Amino acid sequence: MRRLLISCLFALALPAMAQDRPALQPVPEPPPPPPGYQPDPALEPQVTIIRRGEDKVEEFRINGRLYMIRVTPPHGVPYYLVDDKGDGRMTRQESMDSGLRVPMWVIGNF
Repeated sequence: MRRLLISCLFALALPAMAQDRPALQPVPEPPPPPPGYQPDPALEPQVTIIRRGEDKVEEFRINGRLYMIRVTPPHGVPYYLVDDKGDGRMTRQESMDSGLRVPMWVIGNF
């Protein structure tokens, strides 16, 4: 009985093993940027690394505005302080991938 079951399962698996795998093609190179394109250095984040005791603190700024701090202790997992609303109040997050983040855009500053 056991041999019959094994032979039936093997017979069912044979067509899957007999299939030819498609030939893989290399991924084409990405196209060059359009002519006259200059990346805006103001949009690149400025990172400042500070040592406070044994902790390593990385401050991330765009246009001089602090939006995130990553604190890496010598023994442990790094945590983040993030300015979610743009009001300068930081909230702690254990990792950048935890929780639900709703897209928020600044419409205007007064």
